[in-house]
Amino acid sequence: MLGTIATGKIIDQNENSFFVQVEGLTYELKRKEITQEEKPKLGDQIKGFLYDNKQHNREMTQFLPFAQEDQYAWSKVTEVKYSLGVFVDIGLPDKDIVISLDDLPYDKQRWPEIGDQLLVHLETDEKDRIWAKMADENIFEQLAAHFPDGMNNKDVFGTVYSAREVGAFVITKEYYLGFVHPSQMARPLRLGEQFKGRVVGVSQYGRLNLSSLPRSFEEIDDDAQMILMSLRRKKDKTLPFYDKSDAEDIKDYFGISKSAFKRALGHLLKGKYIVEDKTTGTISLLNDPEEDKNE
Repeated sequence: MLGTIATGKIIDQNENSFFVQVEGLTYELKRKEITQEEKPKLGDQIKGFLYDNKQHNREMTQFLPFAQEDQYAWSKVTEVKYSLGVFVDIGLPDKDIVISLDDLPYDKQRWPEIGDQLLVHLETDEKDRIWAKMADENIFEQLAAHFPDGMNNKDVFGTVYSAREVGAFVITKEYYLGFVHPSQMARPLRLGEQFKGRVVGVSQYGRLNLSSLPRSFEEIDDDAQMILMSLRRKKDKTLPFYDKSDAEDIKDYFGISKSAFKRALGHLLKGKYIVEDKTTGTISLLNDPEEDKNE
């Protein structure tokens, strides 16, 4: 009965509420929870969603929750209780619904946090308790859209709908399905986490292979970016500096210390963005990360 839309008879009322009887049980329907145009009165039949509020009192509302028994909806996590599960907002005025810990990852590092989003519908058990149940793989496959060719290196935004040891499964805002291997994560991704990353390939299963790691050009610090910018401005893409250059010359030209210069130089050399010629005492641009960015 709870967690469903039902019709009952108005048997009583007061200043704030109507009281509706459905199969011998009475539910409070607050006047502010009525959406129908015609004003109800005693004896009328009226329809609404049945649930129990935080105080475990039976209520009816005509503001239907966006997740229902036969309807999936994205719902925001409002509370996390490791002994019970996570609570999600499905649009009820005074009740959030729990997803049981039995339905969540064993590793609590992969549990959702407050503000994360999950695609859920409602189920009511034999004890008349309403639970939120997450959409399974079949639901996401039904929702999935075909992604176009040429997605490689494109930025994507989406939501992690399954977080496992083998990796994270993602659905993008365009409803493309994707997968993030652990080697492509800076840290384990959470269930329900909003994912920002890029496409690095297409899997044999027809999913986008994704990465949450920054592109190489995004990892370059300010000092290294400044050196690259200076190299770009030169016609021959070469500067008369290297790791043994005089500290005062470095300070005068770049405005940074020799130690900061050497750190930035090491980063650029390791990334194979520049080459160093110790004989001539120069550095030259080899592989501009800005060109990679624009491909």
